[in-house]
Amino acid sequence: MGRRALQIATALLALVPILTGIITMFGVSDPLYASSGVPTLPVLDSNLRFFGGVWLGLGLALIWLVPRIESEGVLFRVVWGGIFLGGIGRLLSMLMVGLPPLPFVGFTALEVIGAPLFVYWQHLVAKAGRK
Repeated sequence: MGRRALQIATALLALVPILTGIITMFGVSDPLYASSGVPTLPVLDSNLRFFGGVWLGLGLALIWLVPRIESEGVLFRVVWGGIFLGGIGRLLSMLMVGLPPLPFVGFTALEVIGAPLFVYWQHLVAKAGRK
């Protein structure tokens, strides 16, 4: 599981926040929220669009660092750290409000379990590149 595998996995996973970030920029008109009957509240719509933009930015940052993945450890950790914290937020929601649809439970697992594994994988790739 070397550099090339990490680059491919990172690029593929970056497509998730890029695509879903763009969709979330539609606010409560996003197909996911529109189909669930979420009310059109200005504060909710504003926050959804804001967080969609942040999510999109994280995905673009991941794509940007792929060619230099072994030397961009700080940015890699910051991006995956943000994703990890988002997963913690989802866990809190599950505990306090209830379970979301099943795909979101899977996203939470990727965010909380996968993020630290990706950071460790990048560390191993960077270490191997210094030898």
